[in-house]
Amino acid sequence: MQLWLPWQPGNESTAKCLSLIVQQSAICVAILHPRKPIHLQKIPAQLKHPNGMIILHNLESNLLLKTADSRFRKTNAKLYKKSTKSSSDFIVSTNLPLLTEMTVFDAQSELAAQGLRSTILKRLAEMKVDLEPGEEIILKENTRRFCLFPVKYHEIWEFYKKAEASFWTAEEVDLSKDLIDWEEKLNDDERFFISRVLAFFATSDGIVNENLVKNFCDEVKVAEAKCFYGFQIMIENIHSEMYSLLIDTYIKDAVEKEFLFNAIETIPVIKEKANWAFKWISNESNQPFGVRIVAFAAVEGIFFSGSFASIFWLKKRGLMPGLTLSNEFITRDEGLHADFGCLLFHHLVNQPSHETVLQIITEAVEIEESYFNDSLPVRLIGMNDKLMCQYVRFVADRLLVSLGFPKHYNVTNPFDFMELISLQGKTNFFEKRVSDYQRAGVMSSKEDRSFSLDADF
Repeated sequence: MQLWLPWQPGNESTAKCLSLIVQQSAICVAILHPRKPIHLQKIPAQLKHPNGMIILHNLESNLLLKTADSRFRKTNAKLYKKSTKSSSDFIVSTNLPLLTEMTVFDAQSELAAQGLRSTILKRLAEMKVDLEPGEEIILKENTRRFCLFPVKYHEIWEFYKKAEASFWTAEEVDLSKDLIDWEEKLNDDERFFISRVLAFFATSDGIVNENLVKNFCDEVKVAEAKCFYGFQIMIENIHSEMYSLLIDTYIKDAVEKEFLFNAIETIPVIKEKANWAFKWISNESNQPFGVRIVAFAAVEGIFFSGSFASIFWLKKRGLMPGLTLSNEFITRDEGLHADFGCLLFHHLVNQPSHETVLQIITEAVEIEESYFNDSLPVRLIGMNDKLMCQYVRFVADRLLVSLGFPKHYNVTNPFDFMELISLQGKTNFFEKRVSDYQRAGVMSSKEDRSFSLDADF
């Protein structure tokens, strides 16, 4: 197999930072340079993965490589297979966030998180800011936060630009075909399950925004982070609108609709998850910023994971195209938000202990497992309860590694369809909205926007 990747202008070290997990076959990597391809060595055996998933990861900055720029789209990138079959167009999607893109976390990934942490701490030390015991640079009063340029925290700024490039609206999702599936193809158990999942989602985005507006936006004094949080608040509003619109479209009974919209009071299991999140928002919790940022990474990384997987299960069956498309948009967004929490966590000088972080993560896992085992069993839609619990634990391990800690559960991903969502599909732009499409020009560099006679046409 041969995989073609875009050349990232101004970052020659990219070639040294690629980590690929591929199936048990020899693979050669080439990067599309404006003048000549640069070939890498064959991938070491320890980086191969039997599921055949291809993962792109920048070990130097812990950020995924950008592919959705104008140069890459013009190159008609392909995955050339050594076979008699004609090769099909294949664009590797690396504009999805770390938690949704990575399918296997190994020692290499843990090393990446540790490398990111050491790089950030070195940069913070170079700023020579006087700190009292327990103080954090990113939380310290700073009058420069009122002026955005020059950018000081480039990793944080890149997350903001990535969020900006992924903007979408609820009006872009076509729900006309969903009603046919809802009324004619789903049974009562499946409709019950989906309605409860949507009720949780419609409530949870408001809870996340409550924390952002009330706490994080006020506490963090870094201009680049405030940009990200401002954009996150806006996109969370779109998520809430989308889920409310789905409930309003599917549910015709006014009493049931009101019941679902008020799920935080009417559905006990949703109230339990909401109360767990609320305890980290309350000023009475008196928890340090590092603890609270881990808790909300768990809310967006763990509490959402099983529900996302259950909706993608419907996509695997070819049902509810509008619901599944909106789920793709929101999965991408929430993964980015959880990753941003991990990024800010690495900017903390005084991080909570491994024991504290593990307690938060395991609490979230226990609540999520109870949610799908007892209160809203996934067997209602034909999924396996034990495998769902394994998937939740798998996601928790990914979050732990992203935070710079070792795995706790050491389980594999039981759902192949959740791996497949990280690969960009061959969507016809004239038929439907593409969920991994980025807004033109947002993530491109100055070199991409300049005219060159050396460019490939």
